[in-house]
Amino acid sequence: MKTHVFRLRPGQNFREEIDKYVREHNIRAGIILTCVGNLTKAILRMANAKIIKTWEGSFEIISVVGTVETGNSHIHICLSDEDGKTFGGHLKDGSVVGVTAEVAIGEIEDLEFSREFDQKSGYNELVVKSKKIK
Repeated sequence: MKTHVFRLRPGQNFREEIDKYVREHNIRAGIILTCVGNLTKAILRMANAKIIKTWEGSFEIISVVGTVETGNSHIHICLSDEDGKTFGGHLKDGSVVGVTAEVAIGEIEDLEFSREFDQKSGYNELVVKSKKIK
């Protein structure tokens, strides 16, 4: 596994920048290993997949997990507010980095991820394939 570590700066779009990094480094099968930092705006889809909520303020990034590949990502995030209350969900575009976001992604070089529509879930779901390494 190859490891990528990068830092995002204040004002950057959190999800967009992760997707941009993955695209620029041609990561075909990646997992988010860890992330620490802060958001000033968080846009999350809740578990029932119909409700999207937006929070503005200062939020510590407690955890980020996900699978990423060129052109796609599936990322969940947990944040805490100034009182230590935590909340989380499916990360949507438009969430904004506050002080910093330090992201580590593991690239699984012998696999390739893609997404295909799944009748049961109603969503494009992860498909994992072996990749021939040259």
